Amino acid sequence: MANWQQYRQFMPDGMQMLFEGKYFWKMPADVEMDVGATRLHPLPAGYLAATKKYASQAKILTLPDGGLLLKDYVAGIPFPDPQEPHRGWKTLVDVWYRYVPHLIADTPDNPVTLCSQNRYLNMACSKVIFVYRQLRHNTDPGVPMNLPSAGPRDYTEWVMVEEPEQLKYSALLTIFYQDLSHDEDAYAFIPRLRRTLRLSTASRCAPVFGSDFNPDDFRFGFNGNLTKFQAHFLGERKILAMINYNTEPGKFPSSFYMPLGWPQPSWGQWELRDVYVLDVRRIPAHSAGYCYGKRIMYVDKESLAPLWEDLYDSQMRLWKLYFLAPRARMVPGVGVEDVSGSEIVSLWDLVNPHATYAIFTDPQGHDVLINSQVPTQYHNIERYGTPGGLDEIMR
Repeated sequence: MANWQQYRQFMPDGMQMLFEGKYFWKMPADVEMDVGATRLHPLPAGYLAATKKYASQAKILTLPDGGLLLKDYVAGIPFPDPQEPHRGWKTLVDVWYRYVPHLIADTPDNPVTLCSQNRYLNMACSKVIFVYRQLRHNTDPGVPMNLPSAGPRDYTEWVMVEEPEQLKYSALLTIFYQDLSHDEDAYAFIPRLRRTLRLSTASRCAPVFGSDFNPDDFRFGFNGNLTKFQAHFLGERKILAMINYNTEPGKFPSSFYMPLGWPQPSWGQWELRDVYVLDVRRIPAHSAGYCYGKRIMYVDKESLAPLWEDLYDSQMRLWKLYFLAPRARMVPGVGVEDVSGSEIVSLWDLVNPHATYAIFTDPQGHDVLINSQVPTQYHNIERYGTPGGLDEIMR
């Protein structure tokens, strides 16, 4: 706290506010951030080769409602050097198609810990498992670029509660399509009804499992339909980020500064990263009734992963701060990658003091499973990627 202002030029706006102590959530008096050298890991060779081969094919079309549509994307980075026109939206497209392993899962042996905390510092935690699968545009060795069973689907997110018992088997499935103008399909399995319900496409602001996250906050920082968003490029900066760290945060909350839920030095060192800064908003045709007025994203230039976000409500008042710490780790057959599917995230509601923390590691040092590490049963696309699979949960 004594010297933080010397470093404020390297902090996102929201991080500065935590140090300034303007809100309920603030930095503790004994906070310490140890800064070390920046460590960069090259993107996978297959992903870079696909970028070189296919990037020139990507095109942008304007839709009747004013939105933009990506056409003829194959694999790799769609716009490796985004420039005007539409520089901000091209960068957001790059974020959407950044390298992520083909298959990522957390199983009952190592579930994600999801904890929420209110203004009275009461904590409620749950255990969640998930299966995220990229069906198209794959570049991992031994994985088809487009899975034969993909059909029109592009990407699926399957998430289920393991604990507490009263919420066990509650599950969500989201299906995204290759045609980005196709609304995502969302389904929920309700254990007490023993049935699957299709959710409205307008429910993108509903809290997920009682947390501070909504569906558009998923996918490691941004999960919105690209055709419904515009993005303005605000510039480039350097910010402090946490990427190369150990599994110490699995010891929640003992390895965090509480009640804020901020990394302690035992995690590892912070480092300086070059980022793009984007102002992301719904296009006017789809902005009515949407929860966020704007999302200020700080996107890592190397990995294209969001590292911090300031979220504003529909009246453009600062509402939430979103800290993202993707954990660099070994991807089988690929090498060490900054975006591996492992992550620690914190989301602080400044208006109605509440916070949610998601921890992907556990006290024993276990982490998410990637590609060949994922047990065979979770490779079943029908079971973990279709509405019919949700109906099998309690059978």
